Amino acid sequence: MPSARDIMSGSAECASENDSLADAARKMRDLGVGALPICGDDDRLAGVITDRDIVIKCVADGGDPSSVKVSELADGKPVTIGADDPVEEVLRAMSEHGVRRLPVIDGHELVGIVTQADVAKHLPEGKVGDLVEAISSAPASD
Repeated sequence: MPSARDIMSGSAECASENDSLADAARKMRDLGVGALPICGDDDRLAGVITDRDIVIKCVADGGDPSSVKVSELADGKPVTIGADDPVEEVLRAMSEHGVRRLPVIDGHELVGIVTQADVAKHLPEGKVGDLVEAISSAPASD
């Protein structure tokens, strides 16, 4: 069975805790992604920021994305997956936590991201349907 490392999108770019939401949004646009891991000054993963977070938690409330720091939207400990964990564990974590993206960690180092699409490419059709159903029924967190 493949591992998270086998199916992940490698070389994940981070947003710094000190970046503004506008900086993070530009980086997302330039990379063509909807989420970025948040890395602290110690290069440890501090969370994940999504385009949805920026819109719902800042813009919709009349906030200024140029003056709000990424760290202000980092909620608690992010859900992650180990690089050598099997794809079944990726599926379980996504379903259990209702997330569509999982940062992949090797030790304390961020080595990539596994997305719902990455999983879908590597699982039998029935299991993909179960994942989509589980994520769709969970409250939106990313």
